Amino acid sequence: MKQAQDLRQGNVILVDNEPMVILRSELSRSLRHASVCKMKMKNLLTGANMETVFRADDKFHQIILERKQLHYSYFADPLYVWMDADYHPYEVEAESMGDALNYLEDAMQAEAVFYDDKVISIELPNTIVREVTYTEPAVRGDTSSGKVTKAAQLASGHTVQVPLFVDTGDRIEIDTRTNEYRGRSNK
Repeated sequence: MKQAQDLRQGNVILVDNEPMVILRSELSRSLRHASVCKMKMKNLLTGANMETVFRADDKFHQIILERKQLHYSYFADPLYVWMDADYHPYEVEAESMGDALNYLEDAMQAEAVFYDDKVISIELPNTIVREVTYTEPAVRGDTSSGKVTKAAQLASGHTVQVPLFVDTGDRIEIDTRTNEYRGRSNK
């Protein structure tokens, strides 16, 4: 068990039997009153954010989440089925998929985060390579606004802003943390 004053950003704790990841923790000390910790947390099961105050000496159970490398197999309405290296299937709800839905592709590799033997989130690599399935041709003179990008559609239906020189069929690198174009790819 850890005291509230020892918890840091990124720690996962149990609050009312719900796993919560700490987004921000701030310790406030006072001469007249007991020390308190102001915390901003996110519920790992529901995705809801919450801000609360705990006494500095409150104790919490810290949770170590299991992570496993999986690859996407198929969609079984309404669940997405992922497989591990031993071909054991894991069914994941759309809410737990997060931004992975924007870049979903057959046999795609990703890291699954488990809590209580259930997948609670899918974490993509920082950069991925995808093919542009459709983009409008660049028009001469479109640079007057200073912003020289256009929309490019991926096979999943997700659109990304790309520079004017990117064409349909090009393979591009995308930063999955910011959903932004990073460059062309030779892969």
